Amino acid sequence: MSIARRWIIPCVSVVGFVLLAAVLYLPVRAQAPAKAVMPIGKPITIKAPLGLPPVPVPADNPLTEESIALGRRLYYDPQLSLDSTISCASCHGPQTGFSDARSVSVGVGGKTGTRHSPTVINSAYSGLQFWDGRAASLEEQAVGPMANPVEMAHSLDGVVKRVQADATYREPFKKAWGTDQITIDMVAKSIASFERTVIAGDSPFDRFYYGHDKNALSPAAQRGLKIFTDPKKANCQVCHTIGQTYALFTDNKFHNLGVGADLNGKLTDVGRYAVTKNDADMGAFKTPALRNLAHREPYMHDGTFPNLKETLNHYIGGGNMNDHLDKEMHALDFLTFDERDDLLAFLDSLNGKLPDNIGPPADLAPRAPVSKTSGN
Repeated sequence: MSIARRWIIPCVSVVGFVLLAAVLYLPVRAQAPAKAVMPIGKPITIKAPLGLPPVPVPADNPLTEESIALGRRLYYDPQLSLDSTISCASCHGPQTGFSDARSVSVGVGGKTGTRHSPTVINSAYSGLQFWDGRAASLEEQAVGPMANPVEMAHSLDGVVKRVQADATYREPFKKAWGTDQITIDMVAKSIASFERTVIAGDSPFDRFYYGHDKNALSPAAQRGLKIFTDPKKANCQVCHTIGQTYALFTDNKFHNLGVGADLNGKLTDVGRYAVTKNDADMGAFKTPALRNLAHREPYMHDGTFPNLKETLNHYIGGGNMNDHLDKEMHALDFLTFDERDDLLAFLDSLNGKLPDNIGPPADLAPRAPVSKTSGN
């Protein structure tokens, strides 16, 4: 991903580049699957790439090749939406870093929400899902969009009936779950299992920092790493954490960065507060991880910044003031333009390779439009 190196705003702030954003639309808590079932087959282990810890897997949903393959198909299948036009990948597609190129996604009937789609990449490492943390697991998160009226706009019973009626799913469900009598629990767990395979590490940063390859990072990125971690400089790792053996680049906590606050300090989205009703969570959103930022623009929970330079400018200025602004937000206008460029070079170094076989099955892949040419 190329990043413009021309700066216009001479100021900075920190909390660490809480760039990403999460999707949602309505702060409705997703319904938890009702009946507990277990996939059949031999459990497999995902080998975590350099720089990442083992992938957390719940005891009631061990990973199997069959459930992952089924989840991959369900993830890309628009039949899960009411009018069969919207799939999980419509808002979290591989071509856009498993996020969305739009500030807010478009659901059934052209309806739009108020939050930017968060990336699925490395979401397996998040304890709470969505920007406001209202889902306690990937399984719970998976069913939320299906029943959300501005996303897939279906009912969970309707999803089950739709998939049950599709003969192509009978054998995959038998292989994954030992039955072709489908439940929403099986659907959610299969999608969650697939999402746990969408991980990215082994970036130039990882090879430099954990693999001890001194040549893996450019001099600019190395300088940027020092600025990123220095408490007297940007101190980004106060929220975007880097550990001794791995780096998630998120504290998985919630912070108010002043994004979405107007000039009077009024917030357009209460964020985590809608879930906890705790005044300290007013306008706070989950710290997004910074890996594989390429192709994930725009950034922040509302998709307000079109590129990384403008996102960093927000921190340079200290964020929009409001009564609940995080205590770690401080203007960093003392950073030179060269130092800001070095920070961007460091962020570039966090792009790692994604696994193979996480794209759509051949029959569910988007088809290029047929071009029409006029005759002579």
